[in-house]
Amino acid sequence: MALSVVMPALEMAQETGKLLSWRKHEGERVTKGEPLLEVETDKAVVEIESPGDGILAGVRAQEGDVVPVGQTIAWLVQPGEMPPSDVAPSQSGRRADGGAARQAVGVATPPEQTGAAGVRISPKARRLAREHGVDISGMRGSGPGGEILAEDILARAGSDVGVAGSAADLETLSAIGRLMAERTTQSWTTVPHFFVVREVDAGALVAAQQKLEPAIEKARGVKLTYTDLLVALVARVLPKHPRMNASWTGDGIRLHREVNVGIAVAVTAGVVVAAIHKADTTSLDEIAVQRRDVAERARMGRLHPSDIAGATFTISNLGMLHVDAFTAIIVPPQAAILAVGAIAKRVVPVDGDPGIGIRPMMTVTLSCDHRAVDGARGAAFLNDVVEAIREPEKWLGRTGGE
Repeated sequence: MALSVVMPALEMAQETGKLLSWRKHEGERVTKGEPLLEVETDKAVVEIESPGDGILAGVRAQEGDVVPVGQTIAWLVQPGEMPPSDVAPSQSGRRADGGAARQAVGVATPPEQTGAAGVRISPKARRLAREHGVDISGMRGSGPGGEILAEDILARAGSDVGVAGSAADLETLSAIGRLMAERTTQSWTTVPHFFVVREVDAGALVAAQQKLEPAIEKARGVKLTYTDLLVALVARVLPKHPRMNASWTGDGIRLHREVNVGIAVAVTAGVVVAAIHKADTTSLDEIAVQRRDVAERARMGRLHPSDIAGATFTISNLGMLHVDAFTAIIVPPQAAILAVGAIAKRVVPVDGDPGIGIRPMMTVTLSCDHRAVDGARGAAFLNDVVEAIREPEKWLGRTGGE
C-alpha cells in the first residue's frame, strides 16, 4: 500500500515548509528512519526521516518549493505499485496541545478560513493582518487556491513600510528572525510576566565543573560546561515543582509528565531553543553530549525535528558573553524561563572574621507566567535551584523520581 510523504508541522503556528533538498532520488529505495529530505520551517532547517520502507515515487514538490503543512509531496510505494494519481489534502499535522506534530496520511484538513468578503485566509494570517493594519480585501495569497498565509501578510506589511526621503537600509529578516520577532511580541504582550531574582555563590558549581570535566572529556570527548551542569540541576529540581514544568492552556494548567529542558542556542539568524529530553533522568555526561550535538546541528542548520520540539522549561545562559544579569522572555507555551548571568568575583558577606570575602557569584533571574505560577511558587522553585547550585554533587546523584 502506498504511503504518503507530507510536509510536516513542528508546531501549531507553522503553516508552510520550504523544501530545501531531497536526500533520495525518485525511484530509489528508502528505509524507514533514513534521512529523506531537508525542510526549512519558521524555526530552523531540519532533516525529515522516511516514515516507512519503499521506493520514492510521485514526487510533487521540488527544491525551493514552499508547501503547506500536511500536503502530500511524494509517495513511498512497493515494487510494481504506482503512486495514486489524485489525493485529498492530508491533515496539517498541528496538534491542539502545541506539541511536536507527527506526519499523517490521508486525513482531510479542516475547512479553510474564509473572510467576510470571501477572502480565504489562515487564522494566523488574519491575526497578523490585524496587528500590522494590512487590508486583505482583494488580496490573493500564495497558498492553495490563493489562500492568504502569514508570510503574505508579513511581505505586504514590509512593502508598506517606508519613510519619505529616508536613506536607511532595510535588513531582510530570515524565517527564524521573523519568528523570533513574532514570538517575543506575542509572549510579551499576552503573557503576564513576573520576575524573581537571586544571587548565589557559585563556588561549588565551579569546583564541580573542574572536578568532573576531565573524566567526562576523556570518556565522551566533550567539554563539560556550566550550562550542562545547570540543565542537570534544574531538571532534578523541576519534578518537585510541577507548576514550573507546565503550560497555560486557557482552559487550565497542563502539567507535563516529561522534564524536557530547552537551551537557547545562538545561530547566525537569531536564537533557536533546542530541547534536552528527559533531562531529569539523563546522566550529566549524556547531557553534555546532547548539548554539544544539538548546538552543532543548530549552527549548521541541520536540526532534527525532535531537537526543537517538546521543551517544557528553558534556560538562557549569557554568562559566556560576560552579561552580569538579564531578564528573559518566556517561550510559550512554557510557564517559565531561567536567565543565567556570568560567574564573577565579588565582595560579599561571609562567615567568620573579618566578615567579608571575595566569592564567585552568579545572578539568576526567573521569569514566570503568572497565570500558571504565583510568586510563592516561583520563589520556592528558585530557592531550590539556588540550593542545588550551592551543593551540585548532592543533587546530581538524584533523578526525577527521587
